[in-house]
Amino acid sequence: MSQEQTSLFDVKELDTELTRRVLHEVYESLEERGYNPTNQIVGYLISGDPGYISSYKEARNKIQGIDRAKIVEILLLDFQKDKK
Repeated sequence: MSQEQTSLFDVKELDTELTRRVLHEVYESLEERGYNPTNQIVGYLISGDPGYISSYKEARNKIQGIDRAKIVEILLLDFQKDKK
């Protein structure tokens, strides 16, 4: 890209990708510890209780850094994409 072109930076898309990456990392951490990641993440999303998420590999801290509503939004968007 030349210096004469203006680059577009999409903060919303970056935020969405960060959320996806965090979910993936948390999912893998829970799986490694022998938990059912789907059940644990759903429990967290419904209750807001971080106790559903293991602290292994900082998974609890990572998921708490993302707004739960944002996580649900991303999951629904991805679900809709899969349906098309």
